Amino acid sequence: MFYSDEVIEEVRSRTDIVDYISSYINLKKQGANYVGLCPFHNEKTPSFSVSPSKQMYYCFGCGAGGSVFTFAMEYDNLTFPEAINMLAKRCGITLPDADRSEEAIRMQSIRSRLLSINSEAGVYYYMLGRSKDGRAAQDYFKRRGLMDETIKKFALGYSGKRGSLYGHLKNKGYNDEELKLAGLFTFDERKGVRDKFWNRVMFPIMDANNRVIGFGGRVMGDAMPKYLNSPETPVFDKSRNLYGLNYARHARTGYMILCEGYMDVIALHQAGFASACASLGTALTGLQANLIKRYTDQVVISYDSDGAGIKATLRAIPILKEAGLSVKILNMEPYKDPDEFIRNLGSEEYQKRIDEARSSFDFEISVLEKNYDLSDPEQKTEFYNELAKKLLTFEDELERNNYTEAVCARYKIRMHDIKKLIAKKSADMAGIAVSAVRQIKSRAADKDDGSGRAEGILLTWIANDPEICKRIREYMDADDFCDEPYHEIAKAVFEQYDSTGSIMPAMILNRFLNADEQKAAAAILSGHLTHQNLDKYQKQKALNELVKKIKKKNIDRMTRNVTRPEELQRLMNMMVDLQKLHISL
Repeated sequence: MFYSDEVIEEVRSRTDIVDYISSYINLKKQGANYVGLCPFHNEKTPSFSVSPSKQMYYCFGCGAGGSVFTFAMEYDNLTFPEAINMLAKRCGITLPDADRSEEAIRMQSIRSRLLSINSEAGVYYYMLGRSKDGRAAQDYFKRRGLMDETIKKFALGYSGKRGSLYGHLKNKGYNDEELKLAGLFTFDERKGVRDKFWNRVMFPIMDANNRVIGFGGRVMGDAMPKYLNSPETPVFDKSRNLYGLNYARHARTGYMILCEGYMDVIALHQAGFASACASLGTALTGLQANLIKRYTDQVVISYDSDGAGIKATLRAIPILKEAGLSVKILNMEPYKDPDEFIRNLGSEEYQKRIDEARSSFDFEISVLEKNYDLSDPEQKTEFYNELAKKLLTFEDELERNNYTEAVCARYKIRMHDIKKLIAKKSADMAGIAVSAVRQIKSRAADKDDGSGRAEGILLTWIANDPEICKRIREYMDADDFCDEPYHEIAKAVFEQYDSTGSIMPAMILNRFLNADEQKAAAAILSGHLTHQNLDKYQKQKALNELVKKIKKKNIDRMTRNVTRPEELQRLMNMMVDLQKLHISL
């Protein structure tokens, strides 16, 4: 599917990238840019930067970067046409009929076929679960106290002893290439095609739009693994989805209940708690936390009350808080999980536990306290040091003071003493951070061999200061940049400047369709200025050195390939002229 450059640019220019990205992740203003925790990799220190002036983003941690289109594609797993359509609707633009390229049609067809395969498989599992062959599944659901209405709502089914799903889908017209991509089968040259799921109760996994994107299966016997999920496919990324979110996002409770497993979610929904959802067989990810943030500002964690559940809760708390969510912890003792709790104490008592849920900080220090013998002065001191570290996690001073007062009252510590300890810990951590930054810079300097560095620096400078482009334009063109992607970026920069008199990095990024090329271009166009602390004379000197170095490299390259004497003489004259070159600021 093809849209003209004019249409693409209208959608991009009408979509404010800061406003759009801040609807997904928590951004804070820092100088001219906005920063936050990267949604594409797990991190504790913000390295994700969004530039309003350039209308682009870049993560200095993992290298993810691009325009508003790139973000929509990466974050929501959309194709380029899907991203344009979504953003156009968001800003009220009616798109013209688009030309459909063969590649766009092929990719859209693959996604549609995979979703269709999953839908057919879901119906197959469900119907098998309702048949005589599905007695084992029926008995299992009955033992777990599930009503027919609940089984139907979540489309729960059964995969059979050795299943005939493959034959069923082949009869529906799907080919082996499509079925292999769907992740439901194992293709082996010797053993043939086998169902991945067999003798399991089946839990269809749906995206927020109620489309079946994958499956989870619980084994009926003693085989391992107990739970098995679909592998990742073009339509299923478990780190970006939550089980039950398609229902939970419509709940009007003001919070979401976060559980560990399928049955917890199902049992809670059956009991009337429609805001329950769960991560998909893995520890909670930052992407899932950001997904929750779209629909609510508060999460109530209802993980298992055993040791593993407590560890999972402690891991989830900072991830959720970094996404800008308020976090509370539900106490399910003496029962292990929500399903068991509700079957024994009922939904009213569970609601009461939600109302009484503890703050995440209170939960964390209660768990921390169990690791120390507070009757021992040495361990008591260690515990107070850890408390001070915990209190430092509150960026807002008023909030930190409120929690500090609560801690002082709880453990009978003088306010003056704990504040001194907090100040000391803050200084210690600042020293560690400075040291780490120095080490990173040192390693980066060691790795740099100078190849292409001048070209990258000059392009970064130009992207931040179009006046520089004006100064060098009569001396340079794109062919002076020998390496890729610098040559292609320079070509786009000069073309844009020559036609408009300005530079818009986000428009330049539209030229790079390959993900790796766009990532490299984003790194250059969003780079930090290397000259911002220089005076006018120093800037001028640095600019001349960069231009001379780049042009010399290009002349050297052409000299190595020259075959005619007159061409060699021309290049020698160019080298002489280069020594005389002086660009004034």
